[in-house]
Amino acid sequence: MDGQTSPSYSVTMRLEIQDRPGMFGRIASAIGACGGNLGAVDLVGSAKGIKIRDVTVNCHDDAHASRVTATVGEIEGVRLVRWWDRVFRLHLGGKIAIANKIAVNNRDALSMAYTPGVARICRAIAIDPERAWNLTIKRNTVAVVTDGTAVLGLGDLGAAAALPVMEGKAMLFKEFGGVDAFPICLDTRDSDEIVRIVKAIAPQFGGINLEDISAPRCFDIEQRLRNELDIPVFHDDQHGTAVVVAAALKNAVKLLGKRMEDLRVVVLGIGAAGVACTRFLLRLGVTDLIGVDRAGAIHRGRTEHMNPAKQWFAEHTNPRGIVGGLAEACDGADLFLGVSGPGLLTVEHVERMKPDRIIFALANPDPEIEPSLIEARARVIATGRSDYPNQINNVLCFPGLFRGCLDVRARAVNDEMLLAACEAIASTVSDQELAPDYIIPSPFDQRVAKAVAKAVAEAANRTGVARLWDSEESVVHHWAR
Repeated sequence: MDGQTSPSYSVTMRLEIQDRPGMFGRIASAIGACGGNLGAVDLVGSAKGIKIRDVTVNCHDDAHASRVTATVGEIEGVRLVRWWDRVFRLHLGGKIAIANKIAVNNRDALSMAYTPGVARICRAIAIDPERAWNLTIKRNTVAVVTDGTAVLGLGDLGAAAALPVMEGKAMLFKEFGGVDAFPICLDTRDSDEIVRIVKAIAPQFGGINLEDISAPRCFDIEQRLRNELDIPVFHDDQHGTAVVVAAALKNAVKLLGKRMEDLRVVVLGIGAAGVACTRFLLRLGVTDLIGVDRAGAIHRGRTEHMNPAKQWFAEHTNPRGIVGGLAEACDGADLFLGVSGPGLLTVEHVERMKPDRIIFALANPDPEIEPSLIEARARVIATGRSDYPNQINNVLCFPGLFRGCLDVRARAVNDEMLLAACEAIASTVSDQELAPDYIIPSPFDQRVAKAVAKAVAEAANRTGVARLWDSEESVVHHWAR
């Protein structure tokens, strides 16, 4: 059975099982024969001669889950009462909610929180708009804005289908950074309209996180909003990815005894993430980098499938003038960085690279190549998935970055703040911990968001974009309380 099982495709079956020796062994054997990965088994009831159990199985896709449930339901002495997809059940009713910070359970509380007391707060902000930072949710809120045109690795799904991802993003903001984030899915593809809407809602937010907006439109939208707003505007698909990729690469280079300036790098996928990662790696000292898209290597003079972002790519990368496809680009490369789609990198491509190969196959939900195919052929392998080692996950960056921005009421996110975030993430992995399967910290490492927030806040202060700065002790106040 091909593919790796994952909780992302897990099902729970409620089974009525005849209570006689060996019955559950038959069920477990059938699940194993189908390639399923048996998980939790819970006894939920019993009757005369019958045991009722909930049996959870991790599968590798929807079709596989259907085969597993059908196979179990055909076992003599077993009745499949019902089954459910655990991922769909988790999303029932959405994943986030608004909660009150104070109780409104008597007349005094109502008169202070709402009318007439709230009128005093409104007047105070009208006189001095800066007081909104202290007297409203603005001080701790971020808008997560998308138009649904580039959802995960799935493409243009539209605003409604993007909402589960934006809800998930809001969950991660709260869980890892203590930031209150609101998902905002815009039913428009018009860049001018998106800019107008975001500017119109901006007064209630302390920052704007752009998400899953297709390239090259995302570059223009982000730049215009950065120019026209006085709060941080951050496109996570670009800069969050670039920061975490660079942090992972810094540690991989350290582990293998290489130098940034000596690397040969291949970037597959020249969208938002590919362009941003390239700019960041060039800033860190990489000089020999080749970008590849569906038309092949990007080089000076290429005219097919070009746009302004790719034209910049042609003018600033590929110093050796490599032409051809991915195979030619991989010749003698140290690093493959994939931000494209599943199955595009082959074993043959990998074998054309230098011996101490670094493979970052970051396409989601399925990587450019399955790590199991190249475990013996690469020194370091990273993906964007949580079920493999070395998960390059933007959650290592954006919660801490916005936590730092909000703590000092930053006016913008600049390159120095991104570099500080990168260094903070990389340094969380000590020299003693550094290993081929541990070049980047876990998303659940509680040190990461704190380190990123502190580094970003300090960089904001150094570069003059912080509105609020009392002392080092006041930074990252969220965790100090």
